Amino acid sequence: MFSFKQLEALYWIATLGGFAPAARKLNTTQSAVSKRIKELEASFDTPLFDREHRQARLTEKGEEMLLIARRLLEQRDIAIEQFSKPEVIERRLRIGVTELTAMTWLPRLVRRIHQHYPRVVIEPDVDLSVHLRDKLQNDEMDAIIVPDAFTDPGLSALPLASVKSVWLARPGLIGERKRPLRMHELASHTILTQGNKSGTGIIYDRWIKSQSIFPGHSLSCSSVVALIGLTVSGMGVSYLPYQPLRPLIESGTLEIIETTPKLPDVPYVALYRSERKSSFISSILMLAQECCAFSDMFQIEELAGQQHARKRNSGPFF
Repeated sequence: MFSFKQLEALYWIATLGGFAPAARKLNTTQSAVSKRIKELEASFDTPLFDREHRQARLTEKGEEMLLIARRLLEQRDIAIEQFSKPEVIERRLRIGVTELTAMTWLPRLVRRIHQHYPRVVIEPDVDLSVHLRDKLQNDEMDAIIVPDAFTDPGLSALPLASVKSVWLARPGLIGERKRPLRMHELASHTILTQGNKSGTGIIYDRWIKSQSIFPGHSLSCSSVVALIGLTVSGMGVSYLPYQPLRPLIESGTLEIIETTPKLPDVPYVALYRSERKSSFISSILMLAQECCAFSDMFQIEELAGQQHARKRNSGPFF
């Protein structure tokens, strides 16, 4: 008789293309995965993998068993989610977020997930949008929260919220202005960008090119925190999220550079693999929709109104 652990080993070896990535996915050792496959093969007295090749390649019988394993595992997951109460569900949740999400509403989301699923182990991964997209495609993530910069037929998107961005610079860097700058005037200054690995960077790079604007000098930085630091130090003009940086604007540390046209908002979405969606993932995405707010840095759910006021006045960083 075979076990679900053996079927999982077969499924993930075939899906990820090898014993080593399957072991990482299952949070076990490569030898343990190999043992499960040998036990599964012994149960049917037939080889499931062609061992004459370096890569894990299924035999004809292995392909047949893979179809069976996929159906059985899907039915098992459906049964567990339908008949288990949220407080008793035990599993890992691998969720990828951008730096901006991590600095704003990720703490609220983690708290809400813990409240609904106390036995779920949450594994947040903070990375650039392109890297998160790649991890999701490789089934290293269950869901990611990124700017809506990607189109992939295998991924589904759930809209969350939009981020209002403005051009910011150190006061005095641009000089006196009696009207909003045209984009070609702004482009005469050093433009600080988020680069082509950032979802926001991709969206704004497309937009700037659509305006037929080609900055004479630009500096790309993948970190939002570092980009804020470069902008504060007067290294150039950058597009940055307005709401979280209001304290720096109101204190005079940064000033808004009005332009025509204005920057478009950046829509954020939750991406997940279409064939991997479940009622659990649907519930997590609903919580993300409820929590998503790019308003303040390091958001937590306050117990009293005065605590909230104190937090709002404390500035964007500790």
